[in-house]
Amino acid sequence: MTRILIIYHSQTGNTQKMAKAVFEGASAVEDVDVDLKQAASATLEDLLSCDGLAVGTPENFGYMSGMLKDFFDRTYLGAQNKVFRKPFVIFVSAGNDGTGALNSIERIALGYKFKKVFNPVIARGKITDDILEKCRELGGTLAAGCAMGIY
Repeated sequence: MTRILIIYHSQTGNTQKMAKAVFEGASAVEDVDVDLKQAASATLEDLLSCDGLAVGTPENFGYMSGMLKDFFDRTYLGAQNKVFRKPFVIFVSAGNDGTGALNSIERIALGYKFKKVFNPVIARGKITDDILEKCRELGGTLAAGCAMGIY
């Protein structure tokens, strides 16, 4: 069975809404197990055992949340050379343009050697139905691609 891991941090609930939509999209794919975890409780074992990864964050001061950065800090050494080209996607809830958070995650992903497989979803301001649908598509695309062995 294909395993998708969704890691996120949310303070206002906006990123959590997006994470739940990513979960719904990934869960709609047959023979896929989806694990939704807050960044503070996600572990190295979670990362190593998944087939695909979705990460979500609010944009805080033009950067990813501290809790998501903490996850990356805690798992990097143990994940080195074990997650090469692991498929991943990003979703961001932003008050500004979201590019600061996106760029910081993409830079870290280069160190892990993750493989970005779909365009990120960035919500600028209010979480709309359109944004939630894009998040469902993000999750479904990641899960289906992993399940079919495309990624």
